[in-house]
Amino acid sequence: MQRPRLPLGDYYQLLLQHGLLAGDAPLPTVLERTVELVSCDSQKVIPGTLFLCKGAAFKGQYLADAIQRGAFAYVSERPYEEGGDVPCILVRDIRTAMGLLADHSHGHPSGRLTITGITGTKGKTTTAYYIKSIVDAWRTGQGLRESAILSTIVTDDGLERRPAKLTTPEPLDLQRHLLNAVTAGSEYVTMEFSSQALKYGRVIGVDLACAVFLNIGEDHISPVEHPDWADYFASKLLIFRQARTACINLDCDHAADVQEAASVCQRVVTFSQRSADADVYAGDVRKVGHTIRFHVRTPRYEGELTLGMPGLFNVENALAAVAVAEAYDIPMEAVEQGLRQAAVPGRMEHYVSADGQVSVIVDYAHNGMSLEYLLRSARTEYPGRELTVLFGCTGGKGIDRREGMGTAAGALADRILLTEDDPGPEEVTDICADIQRYLTPFGKVGEVIPDRGEAISRAILNCHTPAVVVLAGKGCEHLQKRRNGPEPCVPDGLLAQQVLDRYDRG
Repeated sequence: MQRPRLPLGDYYQLLLQHGLLAGDAPLPTVLERTVELVSCDSQKVIPGTLFLCKGAAFKGQYLADAIQRGAFAYVSERPYEEGGDVPCILVRDIRTAMGLLADHSHGHPSGRLTITGITGTKGKTTTAYYIKSIVDAWRTGQGLRESAILSTIVTDDGLERRPAKLTTPEPLDLQRHLLNAVTAGSEYVTMEFSSQALKYGRVIGVDLACAVFLNIGEDHISPVEHPDWADYFASKLLIFRQARTACINLDCDHAADVQEAASVCQRVVTFSQRSADADVYAGDVRKVGHTIRFHVRTPRYEGELTLGMPGLFNVENALAAVAVAEAYDIPMEAVEQGLRQAAVPGRMEHYVSADGQVSVIVDYAHNGMSLEYLLRSARTEYPGRELTVLFGCTGGKGIDRREGMGTAAGALADRILLTEDDPGPEEVTDICADIQRYLTPFGKVGEVIPDRGEAISRAILNCHTPAVVVLAGKGCEHLQKRRNGPEPCVPDGLLAQQVLDRYDRG
């Protein structure tokens, strides 16, 4: 399906209708000219482009480059000398304008899709894969095409498949992916909604069939993200404004506030492991071999479900997926099949030594809430074993994670190794020293090993068996973000297998 080719006047009217035009600038004289492309990347401009000047680091030279390549008008919060005589459409808020223009320029593709949006402090990616697996089990059983997914791990819209750069893509990329899903016949899309995407308007114009609210903790609180927890929570709650149905977790903190925000939706489906009054209720949760089983009751059925992935905490994510399936009237057989066969790269990957004495868990847990749930689950699922955790924290942002992850490790782990996890502009040793401040009250000292590969080797080979070793933070990622930019690295799962081979031979 092709993008619509609309005159500049249509885009101008859209901005006018939403009260985004600034000042008393005269109408551009080129309103009747057809816009061939809307872009914010000067390198992608073609003749007939409407160019968007956005970002704190935007330079006038980018606009000059865009004009040289064929941009005939630009949208900005201020005029640029480099714009010369090219018409400038001044707006009050370039982020909001960009979201609206991106949606309009792609013909509002979400209106032809059934989209599930997921937000929460932890579990978004696993829940997204659970939902996709259920929807796909249902659709392929009818001879239909698999659904699309936009997640932290991968972007797969039915036409393009690639590793994800952002949890939620920027507006123009997002709308392109949604249009691709329409073109491919995917029909259903499951996507993660980050707090930043909601706060800064990346998802404006995206109609949601279901908005899932998993939980709320502390994350992304820093001078460059959310100034405080209240801003973070308020940003998360914005997801309900664009959804027909809300699926909410009654067990999460501040559930009453979440319910109040969700009341704007036409329908609310609740899920819980504590409240039997929930629409979707789980009980009798237990580990059976390497699987998790639980009893579920929904308005349409009651029975036993199995998770192929370990991790008792994943029942919360599975219940969210069951609630979405309830909203879409997906039969229990597809729910059962989808949950049983779902696998998430980098989430609860499990590797075991030949003698069974060392179990290694690789998980993307990268904030305090996620790590606490992961370590508590490991304690429950592997009783009597030494619990080792290896992790680090990002540099230059998400500073609050150091306290959250340090506190979780200090309270729950027997042995702690601190290493790199996208240190960016900071020194790994400085980040580790910061984390150590939150281990000290528990009488714990983290062994600092800056090289992640070496740290993983020591975590496994120097453990006291029987042991469970948790490698947290990086999951299946192939890049380490260091001072000079992203550099290739070996994923934790592959490193774990290599070290376990050495252990088995030793």
